Amino acid sequence: MQSELDIGLADELNVAPLGVGAWAWGTTRLWGYGKEYDRSDVGEAFRASMAEGVTLVDTAEMYGNGASERIIGEILREGGFEGTPVVATKFAPLPYRFSAKSLLQSVDKSLERLGIETIDLYQIHFPSPILKINSLMDALAETVKAGKVRRVGVSNYDADQMQRAHERLASHGVSLASNQVEYSLLQRAPEMNGVLEASRDLGVTLIAYSPIAKGLLTGKYGPGGDRPTGLVRRMGRAFGEQNLKKIEPVVNILREIGEAHNKQPAQVALNWLITQRNVFPIPGAKNERQARQNAGALGWEMTTEEAEKLELATLGWR
Repeated sequence: MQSELDIGLADELNVAPLGVGAWAWGTTRLWGYGKEYDRSDVGEAFRASMAEGVTLVDTAEMYGNGASERIIGEILREGGFEGTPVVATKFAPLPYRFSAKSLLQSVDKSLERLGIETIDLYQIHFPSPILKINSLMDALAETVKAGKVRRVGVSNYDADQMQRAHERLASHGVSLASNQVEYSLLQRAPEMNGVLEASRDLGVTLIAYSPIAKGLLTGKYGPGGDRPTGLVRRMGRAFGEQNLKKIEPVVNILREIGEAHNKQPAQVALNWLITQRNVFPIPGAKNERQARQNAGALGWEMTTEEAEKLELATLGWR
């Protein structure tokens, strides 16, 4: 029998332990929407995800300045997909909001863009130095009591902030369902900064964004090869020659494990996250092919020896 702390977001919302991230849907400058992929492509990604049993889609009011939510709303109205979509979105407390009450207007605008009556998971996108945690949690609880939101979460909160959010929501009789943070084989901060441990202690699901490290773990990019487009992945040194050489041994192990299970490197990287307790990855998908590839992370499990091999190979990222 599962304990209350073992019942995570996937069980609460009755979804597979994998979602799809929609940051790139409608985001032109950062991801190249409208150039390399378009509305038709993301619509096919949505439908393919649903057909594969990946029913949770994660978006935010900030993505494309509302474009991502509007696109999802259009697809929902078009219908013709398998399963029941589960929608998660986020409220941005910065840069132009100075009252937690602004969340109450924002949730209505998100509902309007999405064209739905209730948001399945509504999250605070990141901490605010202006808006206090208690005030934000009070407003979140109000959206639940008003029937506009089913579950509430936070994003990019550290362990202490998550604890405080959890306690304040509990005073309203509302549970903190999730904390969305960057987590992958190459981004292990949640294991070291107490966030993963705190989420498990509190029964809060850790939603892992950038779970394949923005494409670094797909095996598509290697030393001397092609580089990705889009501003997000051209910023910093992640796809520089030196870093690609550094991660090549990790990608090779992903390939090796994948060959034993007839899987691609990205599917292995996602499967590793799925097998971590209380972790729910949300890889992006710009088209049908990527959506179906993501779904290939479900329905199988690597061996203990394979998982240990990955752990050893990625110690340098902890």
